[in-house]
Amino acid sequence: MKIHELFRSQAQTFSFEFFPPKTPEDAEELFVRAQELQPLRPSFISVTYGAGGSTRRNTIDLVCRFQAELGMLGMAHLTCVGHSQAELRDVLTELKERGIENVMCLRGDPPRGQTFFVPAPDGFSHAAELVRLARSLGDFCLGVAGYPESHPECLDKQLDLAHLKAKVECGADFVTTQLFFDARDYFDFCQRARRIGIQLRIIPGIMPITNYRQIVRFTQMCGATIPPVLHERLEPVADDPQAVLEIGVDWAWRQCEELLAGGAPGIHFYTMNRSLATQRIFERLRESRVKDLLPSLTASPVAS
Repeated sequence: MKIHELFRSQAQTFSFEFFPPKTPEDAEELFVRAQELQPLRPSFISVTYGAGGSTRRNTIDLVCRFQAELGMLGMAHLTCVGHSQAELRDVLTELKERGIENVMCLRGDPPRGQTFFVPAPDGFSHAAELVRLARSLGDFCLGVAGYPESHPECLDKQLDLAHLKAKVECGADFVTTQLFFDARDYFDFCQRARRIGIQLRIIPGIMPITNYRQIVRFTQMCGATIPPVLHERLEPVADDPQAVLEIGVDWAWRQCEELLAGGAPGIHFYTMNRSLATQRIFERLRESRVKDLLPSLTASPVAS
């Protein structure tokens, strides 16, 4: 099943993102954590892709396993980093042959140690080119990234939106946003996108904070902003994991409530391979005033 087909029956989708572990032992642990989230009936799950294809095999194998063994509809991430066009074509062909119909097309971040993105020989410089290639190779459902606070390499918000529109025009089916911590950034982003003709579903990406120093690093890399009031709550307890978790869950829950009540078409959770925070947020949403907006919590599995 393709993710965009879900949109016909699910006004709001709820999905989880994992990153592929590097060892077989870690892969088994991640599978257990995914099983813990299975009762939440996610609309789909996604698995990220390491720089230069360093986790290519794990990405593909995990998506296939989640889909086959857990009945979770899978989406594989794919980036341009370190790949020629021929290599990207091979990856897309393998995904198609193994029954993966959903692909998140990304340019990708520069590999560790590099400041700027440099395309591989005969590779792509922009995600729009990868979208065009994937669209030419098969009937995939293609997701792309959007940046509510702009991509860190493009501080001009209008130019950044123009880049998003190029991905849409090349064949993208939906947009998932980079993490953010203020719902106003999401709603402003959607309004600006609609004004330039981007009418696809824009799913907000939420990362529950479980490690303060880790989230500071992430936001510096991706251009997201931690609101001052959240900084003020986290800094005094930065070395207390349980306190950070409590604050992170509470903040993410309130974000989700505001987003869903404001008409957001679901939530995409960046789980960081941890199930507890996501589970707790869902439990609080079940009890909140927006519980009726969570069809995926009671729906049947959607993977075909």
